[in-house]
Amino acid sequence: MQIEIIGHVRNNRESASPSDADQMKQEVSYIEIDREYGDGLFKIEKFSHLNVLFYFHKSSGYQLQLTTRSGEFRGVFASCAPIRPSLIGLTTVKLIERDGNTLKVTGLDALNGTPVLDIKPVINQQGFTG
Repeated sequence: MQIEIIGHVRNNRESASPSDADQMKQEVSYIEIDREYGDGLFKIEKFSHLNVLFYFHKSSGYQLQLTTRSGEFRGVFASCAPIRPSLIGLTTVKLIERDGNTLKVTGLDALNGTPVLDIKPVINQQGFTG
């Protein structure tokens, strides 16, 4: 299995508790795509929302059942907790603008320096969100 890191998150969040996720999603973050993958951003501006897959690089270990930030006890696969067997995060973000290899977004609940694994456009029934 091969997973490439295509870029990194840039924002002011060096750490966060699970209760910070909603606040983080309100803030602006930048996704800096490595130069070698920059051509993959061609026409990304056609989409208003993107799915971002990233690696929870500051998490370790996992629990199969946990109490969520809402206070409900459930399985890890029924939660958004960062302590997961594969440490992969997924968030839908709003694309504000693209500047070269940098995407300015809101809705991202990842820390500064988080490795980005992939970006995919959100597709609706008509084919585009933009």
